[in-house]
Amino acid sequence: MEEESMTDSQEELVTRSDRGAVSFLALNRPQRGNSLSVAMIDALHRRLLELRSETGIGVIVLSGVGQRIFCAGHDLTEFNDETDPEFFKAVSVRCSAMMQAMREQPQIVIARVEGVATAAGCQLVASADLAIAASDARFGTPGVNIGLWCLTPMVALGRGLLPKHAMQMLATGRLHDAEFALRAGLVNQVVPAAELDAAVAALANEIGSKSTYTLALGKQAFYRQLPMPLADAYEYCGEVVARNMAHADAKEGIRAFVEKRAPQWIGRQP
Repeated sequence: MEEESMTDSQEELVTRSDRGAVSFLALNRPQRGNSLSVAMIDALHRRLLELRSETGIGVIVLSGVGQRIFCAGHDLTEFNDETDPEFFKAVSVRCSAMMQAMREQPQIVIARVEGVATAAGCQLVASADLAIAASDARFGTPGVNIGLWCLTPMVALGRGLLPKHAMQMLATGRLHDAEFALRAGLVNQVVPAAELDAAVAALANEIGSKSTYTLALGKQAFYRQLPMPLADAYEYCGEVVARNMAHADAKEGIRAFVEKRAPQWIGRQP
């Protein structure tokens, strides 16, 4: 993926480049399939946390360096000689916190999937708010093939996909093509690989043109109301409406609509 205005060196585990209201994060371990070592998990989590206070950024695009593998999941070489259950629990806690941080971000997170996304890499895609995949991308939760049910990926897949699609991925361990991922609800769009950057940029720029305050408020409200009973969800969203309408960006948006001009957003406020 073409990158501009790099803020850090290519040697970092998660690189960052910004274009307007869009921040591009890239997993940078192509020689190890962009696998989630403990250091990589922590690096991505730090990147997410640092972006939370940046009110000019409305969208985060997450990708993997290289065309072959988006993310191969956990780095199993770190597990090979470990026997302490507390080690495995600690890794799971850290990875789960990072995955939840994606949902807690005020920005909309888009996964740009090129190549293979397996296990925790597939979990990254499921944890993103939106995802666009190249037509030759592949998705899988192959833990069952080596005696490990993909338990934490199951949390994200079980909430984002229809249950039978999620179970098929978890129980077979096989790679599924991008069209299956689209039908299952794992990705929003599938495009030829040559058109992937353009499709991601179009979606990111469209969303990035919105008020960052409104995006943050709407994303938070969307995930909070999902598990609520219907009446509670309506009550909660009614309360959020009052906050939304009182914000300067809503007032500016209505004025701009009436005056037939583009709005000038203030964005998120501290």
